[in-house]
Amino acid sequence: MQAIILAAGMGRRLGEKTRENTKCMVEVNGVKLIDRLLGQLSQLGLSRVIIVVGYQGQRLVDYIGHRYDGKLRIEYAENPIYDRTNNIYSLSLVKEQMQEDDTLLIESDLIFSDRLFSMIIDNPYPNLALVAKYETWMDGTMVRIDQENNIVNFVPKQAFKYEDVDYYYKTVNIYKFSREFSRQKYVPFLEAYCHALGNNEYYEQVLRVITLLDNAELKAVPIGSEKWYEIDDIQDLDIAETIFAEDDEMLRRFNYRYGGHWRFPKMLDYCYLVNPYFPTKRMKDELRYNFDTLLTEYPSGMLVNSLLAGKYFGIRQDYVVVGNGAAELIKSLMELTTGRIGVIYPTFEEYPHRLCQENIVAYQPDNRDLKYTADDLIDYFTGKDIESLLLINPDNPSGNFIGMEGLQKLIAWSREQQVTLIVDESFVDFSDDFENNTLLCNETLESNPHLVVMKSISKSYGVPGLRLGILASSDVELIRRIKKDVAIWNINSFAEFYMQIFGKYENDYKKACRKFISERRRFELLLHEIPYIKVLPTQANFFCIELTGKYTSAELTKLLLARYNIMVKDCDSKNGLKGRNFVRISVRSTEDNNQLIQALKELA
Repeated sequence: MQAIILAAGMGRRLGEKTRENTKCMVEVNGVKLIDRLLGQLSQLGLSRVIIVVGYQGQRLVDYIGHRYDGKLRIEYAENPIYDRTNNIYSLSLVKEQMQEDDTLLIESDLIFSDRLFSMIIDNPYPNLALVAKYETWMDGTMVRIDQENNIVNFVPKQAFKYEDVDYYYKTVNIYKFSREFSRQKYVPFLEAYCHALGNNEYYEQVLRVITLLDNAELKAVPIGSEKWYEIDDIQDLDIAETIFAEDDEMLRRFNYRYGGHWRFPKMLDYCYLVNPYFPTKRMKDELRYNFDTLLTEYPSGMLVNSLLAGKYFGIRQDYVVVGNGAAELIKSLMELTTGRIGVIYPTFEEYPHRLCQENIVAYQPDNRDLKYTADDLIDYFTGKDIESLLLINPDNPSGNFIGMEGLQKLIAWSREQQVTLIVDESFVDFSDDFENNTLLCNETLESNPHLVVMKSISKSYGVPGLRLGILASSDVELIRRIKKDVAIWNINSFAEFYMQIFGKYENDYKKACRKFISERRRFELLLHEIPYIKVLPTQANFFCIELTGKYTSAELTKLLLARYNIMVKDCDSKNGLKGRNFVRISVRSTEDNNQLIQALKELA
């Protein structure tokens, strides 16, 4: 068996990376694509490797030099008109060689798991294409396959239909052709296709014609969860370097993204905290139906959006300000906050990160469960020189929760002490008696102008991509100042429309919260079966877990990501938890939670 590598393209979309080199000379985590590929091929016992070069071809030839002598017999073919042709012409340049042996056909801009070659070579079927189930990042030729994995159609870009994506597989651009297939079918059709339509086409088009006109006997090999990526531009390169990074570097790359994990659809993300049961399909269908209008029309300004938010939560318009996520409002509130502020650690770091450290008066519970009560806070902060007290309730990452009776104590105490009480209740709808645990009501706000309530809509309502949050207070001067501080169009039309239609789905939301609470209880019981962890009580949509043996928090985090593609939050970076081996895991759907439990049990 031989291998043919197509490496003539210019790779314009990679910009500076390919100004003086072809794409396969680009480095992924310090290793050039061509070195990784040739290293993989050197393990296969091939008769030869033929590389079709074009753009900066001599640089590639000189770079490879004799470094693979004794491991690979490397030959070259040159495409001198690489700038006016596509890969069908590059392949036509080696059509004679294709007919001399069974062939692995590979594009040079790929990075993939070592197992992919064994999957295609060890398969006894002579003519195969590696394929991956369609994901949103994929571009280029798709295929449809039948129940026996026969490829029944190649779908070019212009024939792609989004309503059919459930049936699509993306070609990985690694093929195996028998010598007989090349001689009797592929090369004759290749010659006819080039003669009829020219050289500015793609070699997959030939396979499409063969499939449509004849029983091509070409089968697909789905690669399942095996890693691969096609590198066409700078973002592709960034994602590939993340997927193929090792241990600490992989974690670092995921963490610095602060989201965007939808670009890695095979990963189970237990870091980011949302409601797995809302919004409902019907609500999403309504958003989809209005997509064209919302995409092409301006959103309203703050006047209308604060009206919608007031309707959403049943509070007065002049008591509420809408943010582009709670993060925008946290920034504005913290910048407007004067004097010293009481902060409970460990906590959601976005608040203290916005403060001068000398203005923070810190409280940290002195127990393993990270538990505290309203009385604990009152005892500690009485007599302290603070102008504000911050309470995340339920807290993040501990999950500690102060119920309504305790909250009323804190509200009364802070009123007497003339302390502004800031309560972030972003997770309160996950608490057992959630309908009675919110402070977002006119009576409570009006009776307590020193009370400020923050709520992220992303988390409990399951819409983090919309970037919505609200801040409420009957201190209308504070609300006015924050409205002035944020941009007039600080949320988009999708977020505005979501607030507008929410009322129709409020009962569905309450059902989703109850369903979530039931799943959290089930999940907690299963977590208690894992011998090397201690599960802290929670009223939020996550569990804070202390590792009591076998692994450190860093070790478990790396193992879950490397072996199972599961990402959890190592809390070692949290103020107050450094060196204490805590991790935080969100609560997802039953299926996902079972998968995490299985991984934790396998690591026992």
